[in-house]
Amino acid sequence: MELRDFLTSRRAALSPYEVGLPNPAAPRRVKGLRREEVAILAGVSVDYYVKLEQGRVGNVSEQVLDAVARALRLDEVESRYLRSLLHPAPAAATVKARPALLSMIHAMDVPAVIHGPYLEILGVNHAGKALLDDYDAMPAGDRNTARWMFLNPRARIVYRDWAEIAADVVAVLRAAPVSEALSGIVGDLSTRSDEFARMWADYRVSEHRYGVKRFFHEAVGEMRLNWQTLQVADGHGQNIVVYSADTGSPSQEKLRLLTSWAAPALRGTPSQVDE
Repeated sequence: MELRDFLTSRRAALSPYEVGLPNPAAPRRVKGLRREEVAILAGVSVDYYVKLEQGRVGNVSEQVLDAVARALRLDEVESRYLRSLLHPAPAAATVKARPALLSMIHAMDVPAVIHGPYLEILGVNHAGKALLDDYDAMPAGDRNTARWMFLNPRARIVYRDWAEIAADVVAVLRAAPVSEALSGIVGDLSTRSDEFARMWADYRVSEHRYGVKRFFHEAVGEMRLNWQTLQVADGHGQNIVVYSADTGSPSQEKLRLLTSWAAPALRGTPSQVDE
């Protein structure tokens, strides 16, 4: 059960010392905090917390959720994930990128990708295809960053730090709204990739925000690129990831060469994912 496993994993990640409790003198059978210790820290009864962890309580008040989140030292993303486990998202219609968003990224000279709430690839410009992969040429079901990361050999060539990036992708997918759509993606990947199944079991929860990644392309070699995630207003969980290089850096020149070489072949191909 997702709720139980998530809370258990968070308990296991904390020691009594970290939360201000005295260190036990005797060896413990349970790694991290016991349920009764979390209950004390959250100010609820042990019986209630056990039922909460087992998913056997009805409506849980915001006060209790806040108290449990504080007791387990959950950050903002993890707290939101906890709430989503208690209140799964209703079935949603297929999300598509607005034409204006597609036009915007297609006008960019730097790589840009539009993602849906479950890492669906809803649009990619010619520079993004040159840097990552030609997603438009793939079957519709494969146009998903998590699927591509674990099932497409190209991902391990593009990302120099594949294991680190793959773990981040899993953590971002974990933060997606709990729904049948998410269960379908996770179930499929868990049966097809042992690495995905192992990373999913870590219960890391994260958001895709910004940073620096190392990329490789056979035509220009290695590049260090900045990436920034832009949330789409009223986009039902969509975001745009834009990649760029530091001004005047060797990576900027490599990226310019790569996108200019690829432009004639890729600029005219479609950037809308048709389901």
